[in-house]
Amino acid sequence: MLWSASASAKRHDDAPVMQTTLRDDLTFEGVGLHSGAPASMHIRPTEAGSGLTFVLAGGAGRPVRVPATAEYVIDTSRATVIGRDGASVSTIEHVLSALFGMGVSNADIEVRGPEIPVLDGSSVIYAQAIESVGTVDQGVVRKEFVLDAPFEMRRGDRAVIILPAPEFRVRFVAEFAAPVGVQYFDGVIDPATYASEIASARTFGYLHEVEALRARGLALGGSLENALVFDAEGPMQPLRWPNEVVRHKVLDLIGDFSLLGAWPRFEIVAIKSGHELHAQVTQALRERHRG
Repeated sequence: MLWSASASAKRHDDAPVMQTTLRDDLTFEGVGLHSGAPASMHIRPTEAGSGLTFVLAGGAGRPVRVPATAEYVIDTSRATVIGRDGASVSTIEHVLSALFGMGVSNADIEVRGPEIPVLDGSSVIYAQAIESVGTVDQGVVRKEFVLDAPFEMRRGDRAVIILPAPEFRVRFVAEFAAPVGVQYFDGVIDPATYASEIASARTFGYLHEVEALRARGLALGGSLENALVFDAEGPMQPLRWPNEVVRHKVLDLIGDFSLLGAWPRFEIVAIKSGHELHAQVTQALRERHRG
């Protein structure tokens, strides 16, 4: 049985975990990783129970509100794209990862441009900004997604296995061509761990892939300033951790699983998974809960 229960949200000391929002507005500007187009984003505090919501420019300049939940995912080919009523925004995983990982329950994310600003390719600038303005306890117990039986989804050699657990934990096995190879991460996810162990991990790619993508008019906003690039010899910039690649995969996973619309109180074992499989899992879990 799968269920989401706000009344059961507890810390280890049995104190209830409350919903939070930002103490003040946040604004970010930059370019989109894939489009290279100018991108700006304004994040505002909202009331308890409103969740994380994208506010996009629709037809005739009318704003379109898109809840950050799995049923609004419309593409996962290069990044997670969310949309509704003809309005969409790409590469949402980094900012959602920062908000969710830092414990923000409710916020409006107003975006101008086709993508979220890539900044340095990680979510650390978002996380530091959230930490800087602080959050407000809203006096309403946080929604949590709890399960009492394992759930799994496999696609070839890729898998996401979810196990009942008292806290949100991620175990991730990533495997890529040399020189990256196999990398592993295992950790409990909370704001302190997120800020120190995950937020700074950058998006990554191979030099030959970047060159091929640019020839096709893709990855136009990518550079050595906002992505970790590997050539045949190894990373072209200093690594922030020896296993920075899998840490970024965990960063993406947290952003994708924020689309459950509730804090996961379970363990995720991810094997070579990506945006597409994460979207399929979160959609299936939400459908089972509704059923």
